[in-house]
Amino acid sequence: MGEPTSQERTLAETAAEACSLDEVRSWCAINSGSTNLSGLERTAALLADRLSTLPGTLTLRDPDPVTALDAAGREIALAHGKHLHLVVRPGAPRQMLLTGHMDTVYGADHPFQTVRDLPDGRVNGPGVADMKGGLAVMIAALQAFERHPGAGTAGYEVVINSDEEVGSASSASLIAQAARGKLAALTYEPSALPDGTLAGARPGSGNFSFHIRGRSAHAGRNPEEGRNAVTAAAELALALEALRRDGLSVNVARLDGGSPNNVVPDLAILRVNLRPRTPDLEAAARAGIAAAVRQVAASRDVGVHVHGGFGRPPKPLDPPALKLFALVEQAGRDLGQTIARKDSGGVCDGNNIAACGVPVVDTMGVRGGAIHSEEEYLIPESLGERAALSALVLARLAGGAL
Repeated sequence: MGEPTSQERTLAETAAEACSLDEVRSWCAINSGSTNLSGLERTAALLADRLSTLPGTLTLRDPDPVTALDAAGREIALAHGKHLHLVVRPGAPRQMLLTGHMDTVYGADHPFQTVRDLPDGRVNGPGVADMKGGLAVMIAALQAFERHPGAGTAGYEVVINSDEEVGSASSASLIAQAARGKLAALTYEPSALPDGTLAGARPGSGNFSFHIRGRSAHAGRNPEEGRNAVTAAAELALALEALRRDGLSVNVARLDGGSPNNVVPDLAILRVNLRPRTPDLEAAARAGIAAAVRQVAASRDVGVHVHGGFGRPPKPLDPPALKLFALVEQAGRDLGQTIARKDSGGVCDGNNIAACGVPVVDTMGVRGGAIHSEEEYLIPESLGERAALSALVLARLAGGAL
C-alpha cells in the first residue's frame, strides 16, 4: 500500500509504546505449565485484568473433558485450566479472530523457572517467546486499535487457551466456535525464525495410543498359550513406521508394558505421532492405521484399542491465506520490517483455525528462538515491532483490505 498514513503511523507508534517488557517478565515469573492449574489460574487473572481494558464481554470458559490412556491401559480424565474468551462488537460488518495461549511446556517441577538478561541484550526465560511475549504483543495491538478511527467498523473475538502446548483438546471446540464467520485470524506464536520470518504451510498432527491386550502365560511351562502384547506392539510399531512417505512423518515415541521375564506379557501401550502435509495424506494415514491394527490383531490374536486421533488438521496455503500473508508482509514493508515466509514442520492452533475455512497468519508474536528448551529467548525490540505490525494489520482489515 506504500507509505503509511499519519493515522496509521500514530496507530503503530501507540501500539509499540504500549508493549511492555516488564509485563512479560512478570507473567513469565509465574509458572503456567499446561498441568499447573494454580499457575494457569493466576496467569489467567493477570491476563483478564489486561483484557478488561478492552470493550466487549470477557468470560472464563470451562475446558472440555479430555481423556488419555495411562501406562496400565486405563482411560483417565485429564485436568485442564480455563480459557479466556473476549467478544467485541459481534454485530460489526467485519469480524476477526485473535488467539494465543497462556500455558508453557515447563511444568511446576521443571528446573527452568526464572527470567534473566543475556549479555547480548536478549532475554532468556520460560515462555518469554512462546508465548507470553506474543500475548503482550496481541493486547498492546488491540489497545492501540481501539483508539483508531476505523475500529468501530470491525468486531473481533480473542481466545487465550490454557492447553495449546498439549494439543488444545479442551479448547478446540471454543476455537472452532470463535472462528465462525471470521474474515481473518491472527495467532501469536513466535516467529518461525529469529529474523521475523512467518510460518507458512504446516502439516497436521495426530497423537495415538494403542492399547494391546494379549494373554499371560508361564514363559517356560506353556508359552504357546500366551499372546505376547509386547511383540504385537512391536509389530504394530513397524507397520505404522512403514506408512512413512514424502509428506507423512511417523514417530514411534514410546512403548509401555511388559512383565517379569518368566511371564508372557499381556499388556502394552504404544504411542505414536503422525504428521501429514495434506488432507489426502491424513486420509491415507487413517486408512493405513486401521489396516495395520486389523492385521496385527488377527496375526497375533490380540485385542487392539485405539485412543486419540488427528487433533491438528494440515494447514496448506490456499488463495485466501496467501492474500492475508500478502497483507501482513506489505504492512511490514510499510513499517520498515522485512518479513519473509517459510513452511514449518510444527503445528499450533493456526491449523485448527485454517480447517474452519478462515485464513490465518499464526506467527504474529515476537522474534526469538530456542523455544521448548532452557535456552528460550526473546529479542526485546521485537515487542514494539510486532505490536505495531499487528495494529496496522488490524486497521487495514477493518478498512476492508481483504
